[in-house]
Amino acid sequence: MEEEPGLSDQYRKASPWPMFVALGFVLSEVGIIVGIFSIAVGGLLLFGGSVAGILKESAYVETLWGSLLTFGGVLAVIGVGVVAWRVGVDPGILVDVIVAPGDFGLLVPRALAVAVAGIILLAAGGTVQALERNVDPR
Repeated sequence: MEEEPGLSDQYRKASPWPMFVALGFVLSEVGIIVGIFSIAVGGLLLFGGSVAGILKESAYVETLWGSLLTFGGVLAVIGVGVVAWRVGVDPGILVDVIVAPGDFGLLVPRALAVAVAGIILLAAGGTVQALERNVDPR
């Protein structure tokens, strides 16, 4: 008689990633729609990291960092593109967008949040990938 009836080695265990993907998606959408910069950035970071984690766990990718770099690059290009199209890339204006987002309409602050999240994901993925290459495999 088995100690744990109904369980066998052929079934995979439950993964925590889908919950974090859903939470990241919801937080990013709420932050972007409502216009709360920090929640939008945090939600996109959670969403991007969770998608990279689920891709790694399911063996679709070999390393976690390539997925982070790809997702971050897509977000950064979209966000920077929209911000540059609407107001340019002057650092003074970008700080003003964060401080007083209502002065720039609805689109610019949300696009800036997407761009910042993408840049942070790029920085995290690139840094850890570079550090991982420099680690001695002994």
